Amino acid sequence: MDYAVARKSQLDSRELLLLESEVKNQGKNMVIAYVLWYFLGLFGGHRFYFGKTGSAVAQLILSLTVIGMIATFIWWVVDAFLVHTWVKEHNAIVENRIIDNILANRGLSERYPI
Repeated sequence: MDYAVARKSQLDSRELLLLESEVKNQGKNMVIAYVLWYFLGLFGGHRFYFGKTGSAVAQLILSLTVIGMIATFIWWVVDAFLVHTWVKEHNAIVENRIIDNILANRGLSERYPI
């Protein structure tokens, strides 16, 4: 059984709705990521979105020169294949953190009912 599925199976329907809502709020959106990649990718826009500030600044600086623009274009093409994975990985991390919080709060509420 998949680890993520096993963890989700511990949650009731209310907790699953909360999980879905929080992942939607805190996670990254695939469409936004690709729009940023397409329109601002040569300047590192999509990398800023993912918090990859160092490489985003590098792309931005490289874009200022002709030679740098060629290198950034190649980088931009490679990133087209990476954006999908970045979104999935980020959202999986967010999901696991939220599940941890839900399970931890469940334990507290069982010990200290209101």
